[in-house]
Amino acid sequence: MDSNSSRGKRTSLQPMRAAGRQRVEELLEAASDLMAERGYEATTMAEIAARAGAKIGSLYRFFPNKEAVADALVQRHIAVLEDEYAALAKRAATLSPDALADVLIELLVTLHPRVKSLSALMEARTDKMEIRDRARGHAIAGIAAALRVCAPGLDEALARDIAAVVLNIMKVLRSMLAKDAPTTSGAPDELRQMHRLYLTDRLRPFRRTPDGITDAEP
Repeated sequence: MDSNSSRGKRTSLQPMRAAGRQRVEELLEAASDLMAERGYEATTMAEIAARAGAKIGSLYRFFPNKEAVADALVQRHIAVLEDEYAALAKRAATLSPDALADVLIELLVTLHPRVKSLSALMEARTDKMEIRDRARGHAIAGIAAALRVCAPGLDEALARDIAAVVLNIMKVLRSMLAKDAPTTSGAPDELRQMHRLYLTDRLRPFRRTPDGITDAEP
C-alpha cells in the first residue's frame, strides 16, 4: 500500500463532517512530525496511525497509501505559505523597512513548525524538483509582494531579486539556529542586523513620502 505503484488507483477521501476533518488534520500532523523526525522513506503508515492515536483502518480510510499522505501534506504546506505571505503583504503597508526585516524573521520562526516536513518530502519524492520550485516560487513571490507594498516604487524584477536574497538570509539564519551552519552565540543577532541594514538600504529609495518617491542619500 505504501509503494509508488499504487499511486493514482485511489484518491484521498475528503470528509464532509467536522469530526472527519479533525481526524484528517490529526493524521496529517502526525505524518508531518514523523517525516520531519525520521524522513519520508523511514515513516510507515502504521507509525502515522499510532502517533495520531488512530486505528490503521482509519488512516487507510482517508489515505490509500503513504504517497497520498505526502500529496496531502504538500498541498497543506503550500496553502500555509500562500496564506502567510498574503497576510504579510497586507501588514507591510504599515511597516518601515527595518520593521519588515524583523517581521520576516518572525515569519521564519512561525512558519517552520507548520511546514516542518516539507524538506523531508522534497528529499524523498520523485517530483521533489517540482515541489521545491513551487515552495520557493511562493516564498519569493510572497516576499516580493510585501517589499513592493512597503516600497511602492520598487519594480517587480528588482523586488524578486531582493526577495531571493532575503530568502537565503532567512535560510542561513535557520541553519545557524539549528546549529547546522558554522556559528557562534552572537552570530544570529549579527545576521539579523545585517538583514535590517540590507532591506533598509535597498528599499529606502523606493519609499513614498507625502512629496512622492524620494531617493536615498548616496
